Amino acid sequence: MIAELGAFCLALALILAVAQVGLAGAGRILRQPILWQAGEGASVASFVAVLLSFTALSLAFVVSDFSVSNVAENSHTLKPLFYKISGVWGNHEGSLLLWCLSLTGFGALVAVLGRNLPTNLRATVVATQGAVGVMFLSFALFASNPFLRLDPAPIDGRSLNPLLQDPALAIHPPLLYLGYVGLSVVFSFAVAALIEGRVDQAWARWVRPWTLASWSFLTLGIMLGSFWAYYELGWGGWWFWDPVENASFMPWLAATALLHSAIVTEKRGALPGWTVFLALSAFSFSMLGAFLVRSGVLTSVHAFAVDPERGILLLGILGLAAGAGFALFAWRAPSLNRGGLFAPVSRESTLVLNNIFLTVSLATVVLGTLWPLLVEAATGKAVSVGPVYFSYTFNPIMAACLLLVPIGPMLAWKRGDLKGVIQRLTFAAVLALGVAALTLAVMTPRHVVAALGVALGGWLILATLADLRERVRLFKVPGIESLRRARALPPGTWGMVLAHIGLGVFVLGAVFETTWKQEQSAILKPGEGLNVAGYSLTLKAVGSVDGANYLAEQAQLSITGPDGKAFCTAAPERRLYPAGGQTTSEVALCMKPISDLYLVLGERRPHPGGGEGWLVRAYWNPWARLIFLGPLLMALGGAVSLADRRLRVAAAAKRDRLAKRVKTTGLQEQSV
Repeated sequence: MIAELGAFCLALALILAVAQVGLAGAGRILRQPILWQAGEGASVASFVAVLLSFTALSLAFVVSDFSVSNVAENSHTLKPLFYKISGVWGNHEGSLLLWCLSLTGFGALVAVLGRNLPTNLRATVVATQGAVGVMFLSFALFASNPFLRLDPAPIDGRSLNPLLQDPALAIHPPLLYLGYVGLSVVFSFAVAALIEGRVDQAWARWVRPWTLASWSFLTLGIMLGSFWAYYELGWGGWWFWDPVENASFMPWLAATALLHSAIVTEKRGALPGWTVFLALSAFSFSMLGAFLVRSGVLTSVHAFAVDPERGILLLGILGLAAGAGFALFAWRAPSLNRGGLFAPVSRESTLVLNNIFLTVSLATVVLGTLWPLLVEAATGKAVSVGPVYFSYTFNPIMAACLLLVPIGPMLAWKRGDLKGVIQRLTFAAVLALGVAALTLAVMTPRHVVAALGVALGGWLILATLADLRERVRLFKVPGIESLRRARALPPGTWGMVLAHIGLGVFVLGAVFETTWKQEQSAILKPGEGLNVAGYSLTLKAVGSVDGANYLAEQAQLSITGPDGKAFCTAAPERRLYPAGGQTTSEVALCMKPISDLYLVLGERRPHPGGGEGWLVRAYWNPWARLIFLGPLLMALGGAVSLADRRLRVAAAAKRDRLAKRVKTTGLQEQSV
């Protein structure tokens, strides 16, 4: 009965989404408020229906209803409750239902929070969001229904992939989907603006909070996925330019460019066409990511490898939605206002350069991700594009982009004083170069490019702090006055500071970890050890452990530091999941404040001295913590910026109404 209720609610959600499109569209065309308001009600009801459907599927997982095919394929009675719940979205059908839940949820938010938008634009946004919802709900219901029954039902399930039974990866998909699907609202705003012929400063202000929220969720989702790959897969790294990793990184880059472009459009009315183009592109790349992950064209631990037929349907959705959006853009682009003029040296110019570098970087990622697929489709030959390609293409372009990041906020709009900015940032630049020189002198092996990378990370942090110091006039006015100025700064400024500092922190961690990490491995018997980066590891014993739904070999390692004192004890594991017959490694981390000693227990192997031993691998990952701390600060910066009243539609509309009221009152007084 649970499955039938879930399927009914999913079908009901589709019907309501169709009603949302029809009612909101008719209300806009006929200028009948009652119709588009009914469309908004249908959008909220569609979300409630999908929520009930998702709840039904979750309940089927919790009670282990193996008569539901999706539950039988991805759950097991012995699986812990937390992973039964996360198993709901740990598969193609369930994850697509989560996508639909996010999509209809954002549509409902637009209906509820967009009450102060212009009537025509609001109705068109609701109708467009509903149209996107119709496509994905239809795909979920007719091609990827998660409620199909099995007859006869198996006694036990096959269980979820053990690699996915991890807290970070359980939280990773919901956050990532909030970012992916949040960009659908931006897409709907872009389509609505093109239909209504209204791409102006007010439109950019309405788009920014949705972009910022989606960008923040994407940042958190990518960070958690990277952290999972770091400590769960046991390979010692955190990013491999895997095509599925790139599938989430591409919309993030597009959203980052959109955030900065929308600022120019909002403040100066410039770049309206480019901002709309990025708004369409961001969600198009999200849909491209959905296709890559679910089409079966990629082989990855991250991917849902499903039949190509459903991949073709997803490709059709991508082509229909993105094609319609860009066709509309091509039709309207010649009529879009070009906006205000600005000098070559201005805040607008730095943001334009920022966008150029970001989009070229995005193009290199797109090419590196899709090229193997295109070559294989054209010639039948398998080729690969690895990290070396991205090191030589993406990294230099992004480095040039990051050099500009602290400069833009210090330049004035329309015409800036570059000489004055250079003077204010000279100390930060000298200090960053000094840090690079110190790194080159102290760290071995010496690596000039890595030292410059350290300088870049230091530059982002120091120059951002220099900008903050100028804003609060620190050391130039009394401390009480600086504190007052700091408290008066809008949340948007503090969010920018946190995001830029977080970016610098990430760069420092990435440069140090990838350049100066050390690795050692050996086949050890109890009592033997190995050395890595001055740390001495001794294998004390290897024993058996019975987990909730797995059996494990667990090593006991004792580690002494370079000073000869006990540093930590560690217990890496090698786990066997009987339900699926899969084996995984459970990494042990000995943490310093910002660095990790990373330990992996491998399989049994013949020992050089006779008998059997265990393969033990040890990595010293310097400053690895900063790789994950940086994105956390960036996402926090996005959350802080969202608290800014200037980014809230209601606040802006209230201000506009107040201004209109004052103007009307003044005219009345004059007439009297």
